[in-house]
Amino acid sequence: MAWIYALVGLAAGIIIGLLISRITVPGIKQQKSLKQDLEKSKYELEQYRQELVDHFATSATMLEALAKDFNKMYDHMASTSKELMPNQPKQDNPFSSRLDEMTLSPELNKKVAHIKAEIDKQPKDYANDATGLLNDDVPDKANIDKKEEKIA
Repeated sequence: MAWIYALVGLAAGIIIGLLISRITVPGIKQQKSLKQDLEKSKYELEQYRQELVDHFATSATMLEALAKDFNKMYDHMASTSKELMPNQPKQDNPFSSRLDEMTLSPELNKKVAHIKAEIDKQPKDYANDATGLLNDDVPDKANIDKKEEKIA
């Protein structure tokens, strides 16, 4: 029977201690309100991020449509400038470069641009620095022998 009284007293003490700690500690209410504010802010931030992603997706779609429309307009201007002003010199026609490209598909235009870039590059057999090949100085026999030893 003594054990039962001890357990009841222990349980009553724990309950009373929890109630007193809740009442006397003022930070618990503030902590709960801050936690609620934090959860609310996290939710709002996630909503904002989603709206931002949607905005950029929509903007990208609109820019793509705008680029297509611009290309259509430019192609139209290029083709009509050739039709309406057939006697105009090529250098005076602002659309002349586009007229050359219009005959090719976009894939071929990319390949042609890549080939043009390769043509403009320096050949790979050129030396970056001075090689001394055309130098008037005659090298020492000893230096030539040392270089041959290193190679062998």
